[in-house]
Amino acid sequence: MLLLGISILRFGPDVAEPVTLTQAMELSSFGFFQRGSVREMITFFSKTITKRTPPGQRQTVENQEYLVHVFMRSDGLCGCVTVDKEYPARVAFTLIAKLLEDFDTKFPNWKKETSNDVYSWAELDEAIIKYQDPSQADHIMRIQKNLDETKDVLHNTIETVLERGEKLEDLVERSGELSSQSKLFYKQAKRTNSCCSVV
Repeated sequence: MLLLGISILRFGPDVAEPVTLTQAMELSSFGFFQRGSVREMITFFSKTITKRTPPGQRQTVENQEYLVHVFMRSDGLCGCVTVDKEYPARVAFTLIAKLLEDFDTKFPNWKKETSNDVYSWAELDEAIIKYQDPSQADHIMRIQKNLDETKDVLHNTIETVLERGEKLEDLVERSGELSSQSKLFYKQAKRTNSCCSVV
């Protein structure tokens, strides 16, 4: 089970694109030279999915062998957790809810931020290490039990989140946030995965 990234973003009518307020990543499972590209891709997917998640909604978006669990609060504060398919969704959503609540308490002025990565938050760096083991979330799962009982979670692939006629490859190619190395990494990963699929 892998917990690769946790991102906290804001999105609303006052910003054209989601703003990454803070994020933490644990990429030791990737080769040293792949980590920069993986980091950029996690940030890119977090922003893309945040922009397409309605306020008050939770959803899980699948992309190849990874899942991005997203919770967009009604006030525009959004949490994204990128994990492999073995990581329990319930733990991911409970973790998001707790971190968003704690972030809102610690940084009450987040609603005014328009720049990326302005907050350095040690609790997030600790959380990505601690919650590599999902059993560590047991105590917060009990506290947040009502979250799973009162909300529906949409399960989508990245293609269903995109707007009609929009292709992920085009978004990746047009993105100004991804380096040419990351774009090449994405194309190679997609090619590698597509050659092994069974129809």
